[in-house]
Amino acid sequence: MILFKYILKNHLAPFGFSMFTLMAVFLLQFLMKFADRLVGKGLGTWVISKLIVYNLAWMVVLVGPMAVLVATLMAFGSMAQNNEVAILKASGVSLYKMMIPPLLGSILLMYGLIQFNNNIYPDANHAARILMHDISRKKPTLSLVPGVFSQEVVNYAILVRAIAETTNELDQVTIYDRSDPGYLNVVTANHGKIYFSKDQRKLVMDLQNGEIHQTEMGNNETYQKLIFDEHRIVMDADQFSFQQTALGGQRGDRELGAGEMLVRVDSLGLIREKYINEFDQKIEENFISDSSKVVSVRKLKESKLKYALFTVDDQIKVTRNSIKSNLQRIEHNKKEINRYWVEIHKKYSLPVACIVFILIGAPLGTMVRKGGFGVAAGISLVFFLIYWAFLIGGEKLADRGLFSPFWGMWSANIFLGILGIYLTIKSAKERVTLSFDFLKRLLPEKFRQRFEHNENS
Repeated sequence: MILFKYILKNHLAPFGFSMFTLMAVFLLQFLMKFADRLVGKGLGTWVISKLIVYNLAWMVVLVGPMAVLVATLMAFGSMAQNNEVAILKASGVSLYKMMIPPLLGSILLMYGLIQFNNNIYPDANHAARILMHDISRKKPTLSLVPGVFSQEVVNYAILVRAIAETTNELDQVTIYDRSDPGYLNVVTANHGKIYFSKDQRKLVMDLQNGEIHQTEMGNNETYQKLIFDEHRIVMDADQFSFQQTALGGQRGDRELGAGEMLVRVDSLGLIREKYINEFDQKIEENFISDSSKVVSVRKLKESKLKYALFTVDDQIKVTRNSIKSNLQRIEHNKKEINRYWVEIHKKYSLPVACIVFILIGAPLGTMVRKGGFGVAAGISLVFFLIYWAFLIGGEKLADRGLFSPFWGMWSANIFLGILGIYLTIKSAKERVTLSFDFLKRLLPEKFRQRFEHNENS
């Protein structure tokens, strides 16, 4: 029991460090990808914080199994480097027994990730999608360029000759107001000032020393002119303000739990049966009707035969297009079912990867005999690339109907699981040491000496 606690304790610190490091990498990648959609829109800290928190959900799903592999390599590599693995084996403790604590921990983590994937991850994805949509709708600010008409405000065209950027004061203002469908108002002013209301929903323009020219649409005989010293125009500015939509509405496949997706798959299956029955019925009806038409054509006189053949040909084209449309509906329905099955399997295959990576990491850690983060991260990167290549390739093929959703999502686990079992058996039976010293030759002399100095220290 003490041994199990010791081995598990050796995993906790590397696992926490790996989670933090990998989450930071994914978060930095996310911020770099969406920075152009966030910068310059005047979003509050609270809104940006919520967006980051919502997107942490998909990061946790991916980082969890990855951190398990890095932590296992670091823990067993450190134990092997300190000859603890050799001492334990000499004391009668096999590698299989040493792997029990991390395997039990990975099972608990797998169960937690499955619950997370089905209960928290879908809601977080849904909230993140809606919030990102609301942010994308928000325009940054009203941009007025001297001498150029601005039509960013609905129903208004604004022209100014000069703008004081620090005070928002305007000179020589002309506004075409089409807010009233029955009238066209042209407002001119010598001076003005523009600003947003406190709730950012209204754009207010205070004008001084100007005129309002009003004409009735469709009636050139009606004209009115007003002269003012001060005049205020209040315009709708919802497109410049941020308003968050309430959660709800249609959800995509990544915004649903496995149980909800199974219900949709059942419904799509019933629709598929309906499409197939309609297709079979249409084939049978048109085959019989076309046969009778051919017989009737033979009985026609030669003078009417050409016209009859032309009519039959048009009907055959209509029938062919109808059958083709039915086939497309059936194919689209099948792709929808596959898409849901891919997401269902993914919710379980990714958590199961925690166990697979224990089988990979433990024997490799004892073979490499290096417990540093750099070595563990380097080896892990290779297996991550293999895993994601299988996963992404399988998902694409399964979505297109070229591959079973089960094999598309589980082939990576099966392949690496078999490899892990082989490595575990081989490492348990004999002492195998892997050396990556040949990679040092690829480094420049200056970096190679620094690397060796850090390694020895």
